[in-house]
Amino acid sequence: MELKRVVVTGFGAITPIGNNANEYWESLVKGESGAAPITLFDAKNFKTKFACEVKNFDPLQHFDKKEAKKMDRNTQLGMVAAREAVAHSRIIEDNVDKNRVGVIWGSGIGGLETFETEVLGWANTEIPRFNPFFIPKMIADITPGHISIEYGFHGPNYTTVSACASSANALIDSKMLIQLGKADVIVCGGSEAAVTASGVGGFNAMMALSTRNDDPTTASRPFDKDRDGFVLGEGAGTIILEEYEHAVKRGATIYAELLGGGMSADAHHMTAPHPEGLGAYLVMKNCLEDAGLTTDEVDHINMHGTSTPLGDVAESSAISRLLGEHAFDIQINSTKSMTGHLLGAAGVIEAIAAVGTIIHGIVPPTINHFTDDESIDSRLNFTFNKAVKKDVKVAMSNTFGFGGHNACVLFKKI
Repeated sequence: MELKRVVVTGFGAITPIGNNANEYWESLVKGESGAAPITLFDAKNFKTKFACEVKNFDPLQHFDKKEAKKMDRNTQLGMVAAREAVAHSRIIEDNVDKNRVGVIWGSGIGGLETFETEVLGWANTEIPRFNPFFIPKMIADITPGHISIEYGFHGPNYTTVSACASSANALIDSKMLIQLGKADVIVCGGSEAAVTASGVGGFNAMMALSTRNDDPTTASRPFDKDRDGFVLGEGAGTIILEEYEHAVKRGATIYAELLGGGMSADAHHMTAPHPEGLGAYLVMKNCLEDAGLTTDEVDHINMHGTSTPLGDVAESSAISRLLGEHAFDIQINSTKSMTGHLLGAAGVIEAIAAVGTIIHGIVPPTINHFTDDESIDSRLNFTFNKAVKKDVKVAMSNTFGFGGHNACVLFKKI
């Protein structure tokens, strides 16, 4: 059976550094940080008092009051990104067969704010009265449900949950379904809204978050010697994936081809990466094999690069091991230095950034680099502090999650 080709025909985003895809890309290129003191709850008693929140987001500008009450912030953000991507792709205007359009979504946590509010409300009163929308608002799979209902998409519809690799896994699942002819178009994305008391408190308890409260904008510093943890972010992203011939037939704009998808497991520890980057190495190797490309064809890698002491070293080592001397000829970066870590939404947001490098010929920087880490090979081009112009024909994006879940996607200029 000959597998069908899969291409990108639209995208949308709402992030800590831009409330649509264009704003997001422009802020990436400028090297802007989305970190600031937390406003979504009172964080004065928390070890970490800052995060990368979505700015100036009013749900009532996007939904009527009754509709907004039925959605957790996680779903609200997802709906905004999906609407932008659907409009960008023009699949509605072109009257595609909605029975052949799916929605596959990624979220690592789902409606955390809703869960927190409802459970605390019950605990404070000891009366078991819950909002009738408690469960539908909280469950991680509800966002693709809302998207399909809004547009009448009857194709495959579900959510992937693999912690911070969730939306990258959603991209890979979408790719495989289209390749097999199970759908013509898939609205693929991810969303997360975990900047809550339990979200920040939980990650603080794990000692996973930066505590650089005196200077939040420089707290996310991947590969820097003085990095002290990741910065929690929120937001959503959507990519419209489409079968190539279907896209050509309707005259769609094609931005890139999703050529490869790789998956692996660290099989090592609940939260720590494999010390030698074994899972990271395997996932990139698997992705290249799926794409049918060689290591010397890679031009750019958007790294997982969370700004954690162990993770950055392991991933850097894996890239050197996989690419050999070619590793020193490509541009690599971590856009989490600007957006923070969007958890389950990270994969799709960073995939959009990778596609942007192909479209615009620019690799966004890794900001906040001040001191080299001697445990990381200095010959690697991390694109520190300033964007670099580069003709990118092949771009990869890595996403790794707690539990040792690894996903890698590869886009090619078409």
